[in-house]
Amino acid sequence: MEIMDYKSFYEQAGARNGWDFGNVRVESEGEAWNYAREVASRCGATDALLDIGTGGGELLLGLSGAARALVGIDRAASMVETAKRNAARAGAGNVRFLRMDSDRLRFPDGSFDIVCCRHAPFRASEIARVLMPGGVFMTQQVGEGDKRNLAQAFGRGQHDGASPGAMLRGNLAALRAAGFSELQSSLYDATEYYATPQDLIFLLKHAPIIPDFGEQEEDFAILRRFAAEYGTERGIRTNSERSLIIARKPI
Repeated sequence: MEIMDYKSFYEQAGARNGWDFGNVRVESEGEAWNYAREVASRCGATDALLDIGTGGGELLLGLSGAARALVGIDRAASMVETAKRNAARAGAGNVRFLRMDSDRLRFPDGSFDIVCCRHAPFRASEIARVLMPGGVFMTQQVGEGDKRNLAQAFGRGQHDGASPGAMLRGNLAALRAAGFSELQSSLYDATEYYATPQDLIFLLKHAPIIPDFGEQEEDFAILRRFAAEYGTERGIRTNSERSLIIARKPI
């Protein structure tokens, strides 16, 4: 997806619901970790945490009891407004949200003990700068093989032309160049079962899996054929590929 098209899509998704997929009925098997639990397990009661690409704040608000102060940033104004509304409803007084680009973090050096980033771009040098010595960075990203049968069915996908594992290798190289040590990386390819075509439609309209999904009537015909081909007793089968990096800044 071209960068300007992606930004437009992202703003629209933020205005609709942030990244809240809580109503999508899906079962998964083969997930090697739970990202929220991985982040929470590395937080201390006195820590300050930064969440890059926070969306509607769904992850960060769930972590409000794990750290002293939490800041979520997003480049989309609509996402930040959704996050602020969600925070007000949750009554999370130690969480705040700011509009900011990850390429230029407007925080002093060493501001955070933990920085996390889920399914969003980041700049390794900026992460290293705003982390305290000994601080931890964690990122989960969508792998090139994610939703591969959907991409094949539609003839297009968000990772068209990308080599398997290229993003993970590139992120590891960037973090090493920025001075991070104790780098750990993992990858899983889980199976997902979506309960109905409507659940898949919600996913495809709110996440950039199939570029421009729904703009052509043929997309819905393709989805009907896909649901028939990959339908099982458990639901409509596809896959979820995710990578995880945990990196520590030297003391």
